[in-house]
Amino acid sequence: MEADYFIGVAQQSLWVLALAAAPILIPVLVVGVLLGMVQAATSINEQTLSFVPKLIITAVCLAIFGSSILVLLTDFTRDLFAQIPNLVR
Repeated sequence: MEADYFIGVAQQSLWVLALAAAPILIPVLVVGVLLGMVQAATSINEQTLSFVPKLIITAVCLAIFGSSILVLLTDFTRDLFAQIPNLVR
């Protein structure tokens, strides 16, 4: 029974990790692909041209989604800590 619980916790933690990372990674990935296409079309190989916009998008996404990501992580941690007395017998 406890092995099933820990497998469930592992699955839930991976799902929470995906939900926490997606609002930041997806926009940065889209911007990176678009900038890569522009750089390939114009033959501009400047590293800062791709780094600075991705950094700005990351900061904007953290400002927009940071509080909801924090709530998601704290709820998961609170639920995990609440289950500790049920495991200790």
